[in-house]
Amino acid sequence: MTNIQSETLTYTANGTSLQGHLAYDADRGPSPGIMVIHEWWGLDDYIKERAEQLAELGYSALAIDMYGNGKTADNPNDAGALMNAVLEDMDSGTARLKAGYDALRGHASSNGHTAAIGYCFGGAMVLHMARIGMDLDAVVSFHGALGSFHKPGPGEVKAKVLVCHGAADEFIPEDDINNLHEEMTSAGADYQFVAYEGALHGFTSKEATSNGQKYGLPLGYDENADRQSWQAMLDLFAKVF
Repeated sequence: MTNIQSETLTYTANGTSLQGHLAYDADRGPSPGIMVIHEWWGLDDYIKERAEQLAELGYSALAIDMYGNGKTADNPNDAGALMNAVLEDMDSGTARLKAGYDALRGHASSNGHTAAIGYCFGGAMVLHMARIGMDLDAVVSFHGALGSFHKPGPGEVKAKVLVCHGAADEFIPEDDINNLHEEMTSAGADYQFVAYEGALHGFTSKEATSNGQKYGLPLGYDENADRQSWQAMLDLFAKVF
């Protein structure tokens, strides 16, 4: 039996209040901590559910808030505006990532070993953390943007990197894939790139298909890619923890 506790964990970066969602098994001792980073929609119920799933597996999971004050969006225009505000000021974005990392590491449920997973926008953020050499055991990007804000030097990527990509994702340019391979290779990173045949952007989210239809975007849930990518993440965690 598990005794999953969840709470809002409030922390700050550069004066901005950030409201994360923390989930952990209160009957376990300190456990490896997993940062969970949201899609462009913000820290919504989907991302909170992923944190709860990780807690059920024995991890201390903090779904972090990259927009401040728990802001979320329910349409692509607002989501794009919130996301771009972060992408256009990556110094502040990096500060928010580091603040989330410190908040998780400082919580009694965490044993100090830390990984990060992210979806779409969040995938870009976890790859950024790996590229700038943050002290993470592993990062996993699910249908994440792959473009780089920082080219790592040899030995700079400390985390093991897993990129779970939809082979039919129309949002990710081929150049970004090639550049990622080149960057990771030249940095000597321990990384895996897995492309799931036929999978569209958003393949882990059960709402992706309806959102795609609603907004005319090439999004779609893919049960096989969702299951296989989650298992690939668990296999990586089993190695690093």
